[in-house]
Amino acid sequence: MISEEYCEIFKALSHPIRLSIVCGLLKKGKCNVNTMSQRLNLSQSLISQHVNILKKAKIIKGYREKNIIWYKIENELTIKLLKNIDLGLCNK
Repeated sequence: MISEEYCEIFKALSHPIRLSIVCGLLKKGKCNVNTMSQRLNLSQSLISQHVNILKKAKIIKGYREKNIIWYKIENELTIKLLKNIDLGLCNK
């Protein structure tokens, strides 16, 4: 039987914006909402909503440096899954 952790990860990554955020973090290591917003050409509020879903799923975590919050993937299982199933999704 598939574990709940796998289900939560796939559920959180099932939206194209969240998948794009995580792929970007996989490539860059860390990023802030402002940069994500510019790169994806979406509003900061929309990006923040998706970041919160990823945080609740324990896929990413935020770290404060002065007045900027940097996000990075904290879930090793997510990193392994994306690297193993990568069909070019995170290489664009």
